[in-house]
Amino acid sequence: MLIIANQLRIPLREFEFTYSRSSGPGGQNVNKLNTKALLRWRATASSSLPESVLKRLKEKYPRRITSDGDLLIASQRFRDAGRNTADCLEKLRLMLVEAAKPVKSRKTTRPTRASVRRRIEHKRRHARKKIQRRGPDPDCC
Repeated sequence: MLIIANQLRIPLREFEFTYSRSSGPGGQNVNKLNTKALLRWRATASSSLPESVLKRLKEKYPRRITSDGDLLIASQRFRDAGRNTADCLEKLRLMLVEAAKPVKSRKTTRPTRASVRRRIEHKRRHARKKIQRRGPDPDCC
């Protein structure tokens, strides 16, 4: 059971793991053992995931979800498959913790009087600086 929060728990039977050869250094092991772990989870069909969390997960990680609704996570940080499997589950847990947080709505605010005054004063100084850079008008006088 993957525990994300008190109310959010996902049974491990919903996950499908496949293993393949890792890239990078590892000596002779890299050519013999399948240590890279790929987690495939049918997030859209999961009954343990609330609709609001699924929606935020799709918005936050659109490239990790396939057109079939599978969420893919790969790990090849370690030299053995067991630790890479645990790393995949930890990555998924962190993703779901982020997606489980409700989006904080923004309160509309007005700029302070002092900030408006500073902005306009800066614009005036900038305009004066540009006017001073210009040479005398050749069509005049």
